[in-house]
Amino acid sequence: MTTPRPVTVHLHCRLTVTVDDPEVVTALAVQRLREADIAWEDEDDDLATAIVELRADLLRSIAGLADPEGLVRDVPGAEVTGAHVWAEPAAAPHP
Repeated sequence: MTTPRPVTVHLHCRLTVTVDDPEVVTALAVQRLREADIAWEDEDDDLATAIVELRADLLRSIAGLADPEGLVRDVPGAEVTGAHVWAEPAAAPHP
């Protein structure tokens, strides 16, 4: 009996998210950034600069809060080995 070989796939997912309170979203993003184990000496900026950038950019904040590993967390034998999450403005709904 042979052991199955791993197969790498790209999983595409598009979510539309309505943000009722951008300040709450950016506050959570800032909190998680503060709690993250980041070696700031290896980064191009520092914690204070990164916080200012998050507070000024809702799209960056919400993208940073997204959890791609959560999409397959309960799928046996599947593991997220890479992810890139970004956010862009959605088209305004027509009245």
